[in-house]
Amino acid sequence: ELSVKTSLSYLNRNRRHHSKIRKITIMSSQVIVIGGGLSGLSAANTIAQQGGRVLLLDKNSFCGGNSTKATSGINGALTRTQIAKGIPDSVETFERDIALSATGGKEAPASELGKRMARDSAPAVEWLIHNFGLDLSLISRLGGHSQPRTHRGKQRFPGMTITYALLDRLE
Repeated sequence: ELSVKTSLSYLNRNRRHHSKIRKITIMSSQVIVIGGGLSGLSAANTIAQQGGRVLLLDKNSFCGGNSTKATSGINGALTRTQIAKGIPDSVETFERDIALSATGGKEAPASELGKRMARDSAPAVEWLIHNFGLDLSLISRLGGHSQPRTHRGKQRFPGMTITYALLDRLE
């Protein structure tokens, strides 16, 4: 949508140079999201929250993808829950853990993707809690992490709980 709006903005500013162009506006926003796993469901819900219309497509007859199989939880550094429990985590520590996992334990800087994942992890967890009423109050330290940062609720299958909450809201 951003590229469409940018192009329309350019055309509207420069329409005097293009005799056939009149003021162009977007009548409605409709987005097609491919993939019904946690990423696709998150994207679709974000679009819907912003007033857009969404068509979600998945290759399977059901949504959820591999995310429904996650039995540990979702990782987040510097979440409100961590802070309330006095867990001394940071985005930089999460970045380091990501880099160590990616390199087989060798010291290396985190990739740009790893940095973004660490930086956006707490807002993602908070978004799930706030917008979908999910219980992610239990935190544990799992393999590859130097701090407790894997969030889950009391449910047995947190991945299924999270993806189904997003799917329910979208339906």
